[in-house]
Amino acid sequence: MNRVGIGYDVHRLKKGRALILGGVEIPHNTGLDGHSDADVLMHAICDAVLGAIGEGDIGQFFPNTDPQWRDAPSKVFLEEAARQVAKQNGKLVNVDSMLIAEEPKIGPHIEAMKTNIASALGIPADSVGIKATTNETMGFAGRGEGMAAHAVASVQLPD
Repeated sequence: MNRVGIGYDVHRLKKGRALILGGVEIPHNTGLDGHSDADVLMHAICDAVLGAIGEGDIGQFFPNTDPQWRDAPSKVFLEEAARQVAKQNGKLVNVDSMLIAEEPKIGPHIEAMKTNIASALGIPADSVGIKATTNETMGFAGRGEGMAAHAVASVQLPD
């Protein structure tokens, strides 16, 4: 049985934090604010994977009220999502994602992001799609106040 999940995440930009996207530290004058490393891309993918297997969202597995997740690398979250798929004897087929940000340019970092995400999920890098777009200066992302990401994941589960 093939299952599909969708994920969405958003974080504010904040001075004094590193910008981590897809597990890659990207040079920028602001970073994403959050309890963990605030990797909006990995968070959206995590929710998509968990959704595909009928589990809760990232907040149920890694609540932001738990101090052990303070500044945690989001790779840990993706690894747990992959464990949850395996626990159901499933196979993660692919993930596809869209990052929404006015800046910085994401293109030069996509291959490294794909490698990190694939490694955390235990799938080939060519099974990870990452695209980026701007918000054409509209809304919070367009004003440079934050970033958002959407993701979908496909998982095969036994009948």
